[in-house]
Amino acid sequence: MRGGGDRVDERALKESFERVGEHGDEVALFFYSHLFLGHPELRDMFPVSMSAQRDRLLNALGRIVSDVGNLDSLVPFLADLGRDHRKFGVSPEHYPAVGASLLAALTHFSGSAWNARLAADWAAAYGVIAEVMIGAADGDEHNPPWWDGTIIGHERRAVDIAVLKVSTSQPLPYIPGQSVAMEFERRPRLWRMFSMANAPRPDGTLDFHVRIVDGGQVTGALVRDPGIGSALRLGPPVGTFKLDTRSERPIVLAAGGTGLAPLKAILEHLAVARPDPPPAHLVVGARTAAELYDVADLEKMAATSPWLTVTPAVSAEQDPRAEHGTVADVLTRLNTWRDHDAYVCGSSAMVAATTDRLRTLGTPPERIFIEDFGWSQS
Repeated sequence: MRGGGDRVDERALKESFERVGEHGDEVALFFYSHLFLGHPELRDMFPVSMSAQRDRLLNALGRIVSDVGNLDSLVPFLADLGRDHRKFGVSPEHYPAVGASLLAALTHFSGSAWNARLAADWAAAYGVIAEVMIGAADGDEHNPPWWDGTIIGHERRAVDIAVLKVSTSQPLPYIPGQSVAMEFERRPRLWRMFSMANAPRPDGTLDFHVRIVDGGQVTGALVRDPGIGSALRLGPPVGTFKLDTRSERPIVLAAGGTGLAPLKAILEHLAVARPDPPPAHLVVGARTAAELYDVADLEKMAATSPWLTVTPAVSAEQDPRAEHGTVADVLTRLNTWRDHDAYVCGSSAMVAATTDRLRTLGTPPERIFIEDFGWSQS
């Protein structure tokens, strides 16, 4: 990453963030306190409870710092952030205030390790971050900052899982595999990320797979009884998790829980995007058979798609309708997958275990595409 014509010391930034990150939630608490004390007008952009927002700040900073030397990955992520932040009413004049509070937090928690060179590197890095985000937001002005949606279908598939069908007031353009931030009218200003579970349809309707997260105000309300006709807001589509349309290789897809959603959208897209789709094998895992909430639909899809094989997997019990074991274990028994493109989505633990296993089995890392649901919903 470059700023002001000089190359930023990427290693120094990473070491600095590691030191600061040892202070955990205190960093985000300091940042937001500094920001709101200096600019109280910004407080209304955020929810009353800031706990989830603090987690998102640290996760986003961690992602930025880890990719600071990989602009091919970092720039799309920052562009998505810039477009997505339009829904909060963020404008270019807000960025200097955010930068000042970020530097104040880094200074405070770095202690004696903070120096003029490190301060200059962080300032330059933030300048590049702000430039990319502002540019992406400006380039997206032909789209609304959010799409108004209405819940037109709600199906409880398990104790803690529901499938929502949503219509929007105007078409929402997206690539299968992408996600949107969603705000539910009963939980204002609590935006949560969800992946579309279908390829684009002529009628523009969208499916979302929602699972209750412990303590989750939004997921609990959406799963239990959101009310047909209730209003939603959907932010702009984000993410680079999508089908590699240049590849002719066979495909393996590994889903954990509601991580199935973007993979199902990719499969639907594959069915219409290719006149002769390559062989695809989906392994969808859950702890219990009752949590395999979408198997009936998947089996219908496979019945009309001879190129698709679906294998359910259950890890916590034996069930005659499913393979026993984790997704990683079942993949190991089925094939080596070294000649496949792999798409993996689920919890952080599931994604890590599955990608590690695929690499061990011989799948090249550059052919493994992941979406981590570890912190996106609550």
